[in-house]
Amino acid sequence: MTTKTGDPGVPANYDPAQFPAFAVTVDMVILTMSQGRLHVLLVRRGVAPFAGKWAIPGGFKRPTETLDEAAKRELVEETGVDSASLLKQFGAYGDPGRDPRMNVVTIAYLAVLRDVGSVVAGTDAADAQLIPVSQALNGKIDLAFDHARIVRDAVERVRLDLELTGIATAFVGPTFTVAELRAVYEAVWGVQLDGANFRRRVVTESGWVIPTGRRARPGSTGGKPAELFRAGRMWKQGGPIRHPQSPDRGKGSQ
Repeated sequence: MTTKTGDPGVPANYDPAQFPAFAVTVDMVILTMSQGRLHVLLVRRGVAPFAGKWAIPGGFKRPTETLDEAAKRELVEETGVDSASLLKQFGAYGDPGRDPRMNVVTIAYLAVLRDVGSVVAGTDAADAQLIPVSQALNGKIDLAFDHARIVRDAVERVRLDLELTGIATAFVGPTFTVAELRAVYEAVWGVQLDGANFRRRVVTESGWVIPTGRRARPGSTGGKPAELFRAGRMWKQGGPIRHPQSPDRGKGSQ
């Protein structure tokens, strides 16, 4: 027996027990800039499996919440961070055996924070710290589960999105200097960009950044404080900078 067309009811002969059970989790790769370097927020697991190992924050989705609600809740519970300038899904991982407890499918989120502030480990996390992405990807830190793969995929997504979207502005504050913006590209891509060319692309071409008429606080070395800008409307259409090795670098690289 089957339901009629348009009938949202469950078929009379439908038995959920005929299908294998599995759990759904949400995991978050939280990226931020710190001291000119790209960092990822990791938590040290306080419970088995992988007790004592570093991992990206995450947890099981509750039956009554959406995926986005679960991600926001886990972000607060495990790190004390209650907001992100960007939070979006970027992948799903369900390889058999990725979790020794049971069959678990995880939905991976990318979160970008402008200012992490005070990071507090909570619930089943024993510690929470900002770790340079390079250390998380070069094998110096042994991450739990398949989290090394998830972090690598997230960073690659950001590397691509720098050319295609306005994600660069998610790493800086509401106002920023050109040097701070350039540092995002250099940290994510692992390159050094020409400062004059970068400024010409984002400042002299209308729509990317807008002068605020204010300047940053004076640095410890003295000199004239840098001018502060805010993001313009053009970021909604993409990004002004192409990767130096991009095939279309002739359209305005660096």
